Amino acid sequence: MTEIKETVDAIGLLCPLPVLKARKRLKSLRPGQVLELLADDPAAVIDVPHFCNEAGHEFLGHSTSAGHQIYLIRKGS
Repeated sequence: MTEIKETVDAIGLLCPLPVLKARKRLKSLRPGQVLELLADDPAAVIDVPHFCNEAGHEFLGHSTSAGHQIYLIRKGS
């Protein structure tokens, strides 16, 4: 089980806002801590993994819940 340190609610926001909110919140986390991002933007399924790859964070995957997606991101070093 992955311990979630912070949650960002980006439901209702469109690209690029979910990724921008995640990036801002990740700055306050220590390397290895996990951020949970809630989003319903259809582009997030592409944008979030791409952001993680470019920024050096680990994309842990996503799931769907009640009309939105839940993305898990482990902060890189």
